[in-house]
Amino acid sequence: MNDPSSRRSLPSSAPRGGEGGGGGQWKSLRRDRRKAGFTLVELMITVAIIGILAAIALPSYLQYVRRAHRAEAKAALLNDAQFLERNFTETNRYDQDAAGVAITAASLPHTQSPANGAAVYNIGLVVAQTTYTLSATAVAGGPMDGQVCNTLGLNNVGQKTAGSDDVAYCWQK
Repeated sequence: MNDPSSRRSLPSSAPRGGEGGGGGQWKSLRRDRRKAGFTLVELMITVAIIGILAAIALPSYLQYVRRAHRAEAKAALLNDAQFLERNFTETNRYDQDAAGVAITAASLPHTQSPANGAAVYNIGLVVAQTTYTLSATAVAGGPMDGQVCNTLGLNNVGQKTAGSDDVAYCWQK
C-alpha cells in the first residue's frame, strides 16, 4: 500500500490537499475573485497613504524650490557686484566703464535670475560715480511673487537688504 508506483494521480479538476468536500469549489472561486483586482478598502488605504505623504512632502519641496531661487538671485547679485568692483578698480568710478560708456542694468553680466530660462527675479541697478545699489525683485506672477524674500538688495559697501523681510533669514537661507 505504501508502494509509490501503486499511487494513482488525480485528475487536474479533482480537489487537492485540504480542499476536499463540498467547500473546495467556493474557496477556489474566492481565490480567483481575489486575484482579479483590489478591494475598495485596499484602494482607500492606498489613497490615504498617498495623501498623507503628499501633505508632508509638498510644503517641504516648495520651500526647497524657493530657497534655490533665492540662492540663484543672491549669486547673480554677488557676481554683478564683482563686475562693478572690477570696473571701479580700473576707472575709479561705478557709473562708466574704461571706454567712458555708461553702465546700466542692461550692461550687467546678470540681468535676471536664473540666467537662462524664465526669469524668477529681475536684477536692477541704481548707480552713481562712487555708489551703487543692486536689487533682485521677484517677477510679477512668478513663483517668488508675494513670498518671503521677494526683494533682495546689495550695495557698494556690502550692505545686504531684503525689502521688508528679515535680512538674516533671506541672505543666510
